[in-house]
Amino acid sequence: MSFALTRRGALRGMLGGTAVTVALPYLDCFLNTNGTALAATGQRLPVRFGTWFWGLGITPARWIPKNGGPGYDIPIELKAIEPFKDQVTICSGFAVNLDGKTNFPHGCGHMAIRTGITPSTHEKAEAPTIDMLVADVIGTGTRFRSLEVTTTGDAKHSYSFRNATAMNPSETSPLALYTRIFGPEFQDPNAGVFKPDPRAMVQKSVLSGVAAQREKLMRQVGAADRARLDQYFTSLRQIEQQFELQLQKPPPAEACKVPQQPKDAPVGVEIGQATRTHDAMAQLLAMALACNQTRVFNMVFSQAASRLRKEGSGTAHHQLTHEEQADAKLGYQPDSTFFVEQSMASWGRFVRTMAEFKEGDGSLLDNCAVFAHSDTQFAKVHDIVGIPMMIAGKAGGRLKSGIHLKGNGDPVSRIGLTLQQAMGVPVDKWGGGSMQTSKSITDILA
Repeated sequence: MSFALTRRGALRGMLGGTAVTVALPYLDCFLNTNGTALAATGQRLPVRFGTWFWGLGITPARWIPKNGGPGYDIPIELKAIEPFKDQVTICSGFAVNLDGKTNFPHGCGHMAIRTGITPSTHEKAEAPTIDMLVADVIGTGTRFRSLEVTTTGDAKHSYSFRNATAMNPSETSPLALYTRIFGPEFQDPNAGVFKPDPRAMVQKSVLSGVAAQREKLMRQVGAADRARLDQYFTSLRQIEQQFELQLQKPPPAEACKVPQQPKDAPVGVEIGQATRTHDAMAQLLAMALACNQTRVFNMVFSQAASRLRKEGSGTAHHQLTHEEQADAKLGYQPDSTFFVEQSMASWGRFVRTMAEFKEGDGSLLDNCAVFAHSDTQFAKVHDIVGIPMMIAGKAGGRLKSGIHLKGNGDPVSRIGLTLQQAMGVPVDKWGGGSMQTSKSITDILA
């Protein structure tokens, strides 16, 4: 038996052209009188988890609220979220502890936030990122365990990792994302006739046959390949569960409306392109969540060391942060700050999209926890103390919102631990080195 050829051949056969879809109903008639749970079972509406990333931080004096706790003030760079301040928690003053490691510019901060471990090499995940930990708990019963998207046109701009070598690449255009979610393999839950896809039945039997050979394969390969096989078979078990769901008729879901296919438009780092791409993808992600195609997502508005630029300009945001002098009267870098303001404006529109999508007695945002953060605080000096972080949504009532958390130098891993616990991940401590913590933030746990 040729392990590499057989295994990879089977994997291509299983994933290529396979329809694995499921949609759950959220009609009023299926909900309790409060619109918070399914009437038949008492099971609450599902919670979702997402991340929203932007590069190159903030201007601290223009972003950090002066007041802590509920009812925080809105500085100029946070104006875009003012209509939703009761639904957004601000996290400031939390620290990334280097523990003697090098501060890799635009590499350490966001990886430490997402894994709880300061990386030893540039932009390498030394543990699964928080979205993958959450997806292992809430993402196994949907068509996509997670969806990753970027506005920059580069699939490598993703900060979702299973491990150092297993990055989840991003979809790079609204059209590609639409096709992936709502293309030929999508089954409309509101269709009057249901016919199980015969390919799903065939593939299910193939998966079972491959899984039965697991012990034999494990004995034939070395330690590194055993680790890869373990990850592979974990994925197979999840796909088997998805096939089981695919063979069941999905009940109607009136909230699920197949959106109009977006036009094939240019994508890239010009700020106008990026914001248009972002807004289109935000709408598609909202509908993917509402149609229960996924419960976990990652949005990259701009990569670490952002290359966003104005139309007609060859100078990128990253270059500006280091070369532009602060205006003597304004007290900050106006050209660089323009991109911070554009990033926050897009974040505000993302929150609005989720908040305006009605679900049960509330909104999609009420049933989400969206974790937004950057890679640095003040980009000019690569500051990794006080990296801006925000949490939007109430996670189905599991989180309090509208609070300014002052970290006072506590490790950023406290945020990640708290979010995992809110999302049902069975974890009582998280992180590595001096950032390992068992101290969740009870102020935001409901």
